[in-house]
Amino acid sequence: MYRLMQMIPVAANDVAFSLHAVALTSFTLYQVFIYERGNQKVSKVCISISAVVWSAAIVCLIVAWPKSNWLWLIDVFNSIQVAMTTVKYIPQAVMNFRRKSTVGWSIGNILLDLTGGVLNFGQMGVQSIDQHTLVNFYGNIGKTLLSLETVFFDVLFIIQHYVLYPVKRDENGKAIISERVAPLIRPSDKPEEDSV
Repeated sequence: MYRLMQMIPVAANDVAFSLHAVALTSFTLYQVFIYERGNQKVSKVCISISAVVWSAAIVCLIVAWPKSNWLWLIDVFNSIQVAMTTVKYIPQAVMNFRRKSTVGWSIGNILLDLTGGVLNFGQMGVQSIDQHTLVNFYGNIGKTLLSLETVFFDVLFIIQHYVLYPVKRDENGKAIISERVAPLIRPSDKPEEDSV
């Protein structure tokens, strides 16, 4: 009970991070709808997981609303965020493992993500030293778990990319791709009419 009465340590940058993530995800989703994607579709598993998560979030909002139990709702949303982040990372890790390759996949975002996760821990550490309390780590357990999870998967991806499945290069420094890589979108089967 004491946990719910205690303030969750949330800084302005935490709010900015969330708004930034929502804005960029919305922009990515917008691009999914406006650009051609050939025969690619959102999987039934993805649709099912999304439907369950959104339904759970709405039910929790309805439960929290009458009693203004907002801290509980934030804890639930943090748990959902941690679970969805796991769901987001696992398919890429499994695909890299099955292919024994990271060819065609950019490590740049992972390096940036790792930097953000480490700096997040740094921020919580500095705040804890400044405030003489560890409430920054256990008061917002969702933020702590998310940072741990991000760092774990980023380190896994870095090990896959640089240690387990490094790109082989020829004498000119060009990558040797030993597997066949199919294009994401195949060209149209219709022959183009010659313009005169």
